[in-house]
Amino acid sequence: MDSHGKVVTSPGSAGTLYVQAKALDIGYSNEIVVADINFELRPGEAIALIGTNGCGKSTLLKTIVGLLPSLGGRLTVFGMPPGNNRPRIAYLGQFHHTGFVLPIRAIDVVRMGRFPLYGLWKRMNQQDDEIVFSALRAMGIEKLADSPLRSLSGGQQQRTYVAQVLAHQADLLVLDEPTSGLDAGGRELYLQAISDELRRGASIIVATHDIQEEAALCHQVMLMARRVVAVGAPQDVLTPDALLKTFGIVVTGDKHLQVLETQHGHGDAEQPDLNKKGP
Repeated sequence: MDSHGKVVTSPGSAGTLYVQAKALDIGYSNEIVVADINFELRPGEAIALIGTNGCGKSTLLKTIVGLLPSLGGRLTVFGMPPGNNRPRIAYLGQFHHTGFVLPIRAIDVVRMGRFPLYGLWKRMNQQDDEIVFSALRAMGIEKLADSPLRSLSGGQQQRTYVAQVLAHQADLLVLDEPTSGLDAGGRELYLQAISDELRRGASIIVATHDIQEEAALCHQVMLMARRVVAVGAPQDVLTPDALLKTFGIVVTGDKHLQVLETQHGHGDAEQPDLNKKGP
């Protein structure tokens, strides 16, 4: 870990690529949303996708996990086309299915994180149980393990779904707005958990509005506005000019980003709170 608290990839993993995109075009129904995406991700590295709603962040994540086909260029995940290594990937989408027919507890949801490794019917062992409880503890919900999911608050449910991802112990974590609905305590636990995952050697791709918190953990940042505005190290990418092109705002400040003036609009897209530390 370097002086900024970021994980430094070991020399042995320097040549390994978990994700590689070259001139990648993504979109829906043959309509390109973002064109010419280029980046690489190695073990122990994280990249944050930052931009307004509708800028293409979720589309890129779904393409990486194989839920959407790419529309051009080249994309490999673990050296293969997306969708061929799903047991090695943990995906947290923005929307979760909560209409379960049978009552389901928080611990049951977290245990589902182990299913890709075993299938639905293989019995889990003591080590799996320890991993599940460790994930619950990491998100501060071990006392809620036997609580019905429906009885939990929105923030507690989000902690449960993050714990499910942690329980997978995947090589690649693909996270879409993982801190949505979390309070300050939940955000702190999430950031610590993600730091631990990177230290374990996992790679992470996260779509977020939270510029400061994610940039503090990530080796790369990609600014998106239905195009790639910039991609690279946070200190190189998070510039006033690039953020203006991404969000339509001017920012300043050496230690804390501050909104000074809105320059132009982006429709009804949500604008980020650059000073947000919690709710």
